[in-house]
Amino acid sequence: MSSNIKQPGNKSNSAIPAFYKLSIPERVRAVRDKGFLSSQDFKSLLSGEHTLSLESADRMIENVVGVMGLPVAVAPNFLINGKDYVVPLAVEEPSIVAALSSAAKIARKAGGYQVESTPPILIGQIQVVEVPHTSRAKLKLLERKQEVINLANSLHPRMVARGGGAIDLEVILHPATESNMEMLVVHLLVNTCDAMGANLVNTMCEGVASLIESISGGKVFLRILSNLTDRALIRGKVRIPPQLLAGRGFDGESVRDGIAIASQFAAIDPYRAATHNKGIMNGVDAVAIATGNDWRAIEASAHAYAARGTHYTSLTRWYTDEEGMLVGEIDMPMKVGIVGGPLQTNPTVALNLRMLNVSKATELAEVMGIVGLAQNFSALRALATDGIQQGHMTLHARSVATAAGATPEMFPIVVDRLVESGEIKIWKAQEIIKGLSRPRDVADYDQAEIDHEDLAAGHGKIILLGEHAVVYGSHAIAAAVPLAVRARVQDGDDGVQLIVPRWGVEQRLHQEAEKRQSFERPAGVILEKLGLLDKPMRIEVYSDIPRAMGLGGSAAVAVAIIRALDKHYRLGLSDEDVNSLAYECERVAHGTPSGVDNTVATYGNAIVYQRNRTPAFQDVEIGAPMKFVIGMTGVESLTAGMVAQVRKAWENNKRVYNRVFKGIDGLTLEAIEAIRKGDLAQLGDLMNVCQGLLNSLRVSSWELEELIHLARDNGALGAKLTGGGGGGSMIALCPRDSDKVVQAIRAAGYQATEVIVE
Repeated sequence: MSSNIKQPGNKSNSAIPAFYKLSIPERVRAVRDKGFLSSQDFKSLLSGEHTLSLESADRMIENVVGVMGLPVAVAPNFLINGKDYVVPLAVEEPSIVAALSSAAKIARKAGGYQVESTPPILIGQIQVVEVPHTSRAKLKLLERKQEVINLANSLHPRMVARGGGAIDLEVILHPATESNMEMLVVHLLVNTCDAMGANLVNTMCEGVASLIESISGGKVFLRILSNLTDRALIRGKVRIPPQLLAGRGFDGESVRDGIAIASQFAAIDPYRAATHNKGIMNGVDAVAIATGNDWRAIEASAHAYAARGTHYTSLTRWYTDEEGMLVGEIDMPMKVGIVGGPLQTNPTVALNLRMLNVSKATELAEVMGIVGLAQNFSALRALATDGIQQGHMTLHARSVATAAGATPEMFPIVVDRLVESGEIKIWKAQEIIKGLSRPRDVADYDQAEIDHEDLAAGHGKIILLGEHAVVYGSHAIAAAVPLAVRARVQDGDDGVQLIVPRWGVEQRLHQEAEKRQSFERPAGVILEKLGLLDKPMRIEVYSDIPRAMGLGGSAAVAVAIIRALDKHYRLGLSDEDVNSLAYECERVAHGTPSGVDNTVATYGNAIVYQRNRTPAFQDVEIGAPMKFVIGMTGVESLTAGMVAQVRKAWENNKRVYNRVFKGIDGLTLEAIEAIRKGDLAQLGDLMNVCQGLLNSLRVSSWELEELIHLARDNGALGAKLTGGGGGGSMIALCPRDSDKVVQAIRAAGYQATEVIVE
C-alpha cells in the first residue's frame, strides 16, 4: 500500500475550547479566526447564502418541489497525519457531533491519528455470457488487455492527462450453475483521481464492450461499475494512553479493557458487528453528505467489505499493545470525490470542502475513515463505561430469570428478588418462580415485603382530578395506590452505587453534579442535603411502579431512598423532613412540580392538595371504596416536558387557559363532595368531563384516548389520563366491570392492573 501521509504545515490549530457553548455567529467567527474559513465563506455562513436554492436544486434532479435541510455542524480538534482539520458534518443526531469532537480531543492529546490510503481505483464490471470457451477467452483477453485499456483511455483523455484512467484489466470466471453455463466477467480498473468516477467508469465499460465481445466470442450483457471499492482502501490508526481514558468514575485501564472486549464481540458476532459498523458509518455518512459524496455507495461498499470473509465482521479493531496503550485500527474501502458537477452545484458542499481544506480525493477519504474510527471509539467507550455502570448484576439477574423460565408477568419480580437475595443463580430463580403460584399483576406484590426490616418504602399515586391546573393554584385530588418503591442502603467499598433492577439501572454516582445522568441527579441532591455524599454505600431500589408512566415513580423512589438512608444512618428524619427533601428531588426531576407526588409518596393517603395554602394538603373523606383500573400506554412521558408545554401555551394565552384551569378546579371541588358521599356515578361523570378539559390543554395522546374509550366501552363509569399525560397512564373508575376492562386493555396490547382506594 502506498502511503499518502501528510506532513505538518497546516496554517492553524483545530482545537477550539468550549466550541459547543458558543453562539452560532461566535462559532463561525472562531472557525474563521483559526484559518479554516475565508472572509467570503464567513459572510456566506452568517447570511445563509450558502444554502441550496430551489433553482439550483431543480438543475440537480427531476421533479423538484422543495429543498430539505439538515443541520451542518463542525467537529473541531482533529489532528490527522500532523495536519489540523475542522470536519464538516451534515447530520440530525446531536450525539454524533459531540462524540466526534470528544474523541478527536482525546486523540489529539495522544498525538493524533495516522492514516494511509491506496490510489482511488474504481472497478467497472463487464459481464460476458454465451462464451464458447471461457478459459480460452480469458487467456485471449489477458493477452490483449493493453488494447482494451488503450481503448478505454481514449474515451477519457483528460483523465489520463491528470494521471488517471484505466490502469489494469482482470478476468474472473464464475463456475457454472444448474441453470447457467460458466460466466466470464471482465474487471476494468480505473484510477478516477479526484472524481467519484461512476459515470466515467460506466462510459468506459460501454466503450470497450464491442472489443471484448470480439476477443471473447461471447455476448456482453451488463456493463457497470461495482460499488465494492476494495481497491480504494484507507487504513487508520490511533494509540491512546489509558490515563486519557479515565473518567465517569472509572480508571483508564478498566475503560481500555472494556473497549477491547466490546471490539472482540463485534469481531466474532455478526449481529453485534452490524450495530458496531453502523456506528462507524454514523460519522462517515455525516461527512459524505456534507461533502456531496454518495453515502449510499460508501455504505454498500463498507458492508460488503465487512462480509468478505467467512462471516460479517467489524471494520475496526481495538486492542492493548505491549506498552499498555489502547490501539484502534480501521480498514475499509472509501471511494469519494472532490470534483464534479453534483459537488459544485451545491454551494454548501463547496463551502464545506473549502473549510475541510483537502487537496485530493484520497485525503478526503482518509479524513472520512478517521472520522469513522473516532465515532467508533466514542460509541465503544460509552458502551464500555455503561457496561461497567449498568453492570453485570442486573443483566445477569435478567439472564438467569429468563433461563429459569420466568413468564413475562413474573419476570420483573423474579429479577428484583434475585438481586435482593444476592443469590443470582438459576436454582434461586426457580425457587422464586415456584413461590409465585400464578402469574399476577405487579400490584399483587405491592405490600408483601414493604415492612421488611431492611427496606423503606415510598408510595405510588394516581391523580383523580386536577392535574396541570394544580400548578396554577387549583385543587387536585390524589390517592396513594398499592404500587410501592422499596429501598435499602448498605455500606459500600468505593463511591455510591445505585441499583434499580426493574428499571435496568446499575451505576455509580458521579461526584461532579454536572456530569450526573437523569436518575443520578435526585439521588445526588438527597446525599448532598443529608451530608452523605462522601460515604461509600450501595443503594438498592426495588420498584413496583413502571418508569415514566405518570404514577409518581420518581417521587416514590426519592422517598424510599430518603427513608432508607434515614434508617441506615439513624438520621431521625420526620415525615415533614422526608416530604420536604422529596420535593427538592421533584424540582430537580420536573422543574416546577406541584408537590402532589412527593406528598402522597410520603404520607400514603388520599389527599386534596392546593399549592400556597397552609397546610397544603388535607385528607379526603372517602364514603365508599373506589376500584380503579390503571391502564398503561407503555409510552414513557416526562412530566417536566408536559408541564413546560402547558406553561408555554398558558403564557401565550393566559385568559383562555385560566378559564380551563378554573373549570378543572370546579370539577375537582365537586368530586371531593362526590367521594365523601360515595357517589361513584357522579365521580365518573366528573372524570369524563375533566378529560375533555385536559384534552383541550393538548396533554393527551392517541394511546391514552384509545385506553379511555376501551374502558368506557367496557363499563367504566369514568376514565381520564392521570399525571402529566403525553403517554404514561390513564385511570378508569370500575366498581363492577373491572375484570372486563382489564381484559379489553390487555387484548389491545397494553398493560393494566386494578387498585382500590379506600
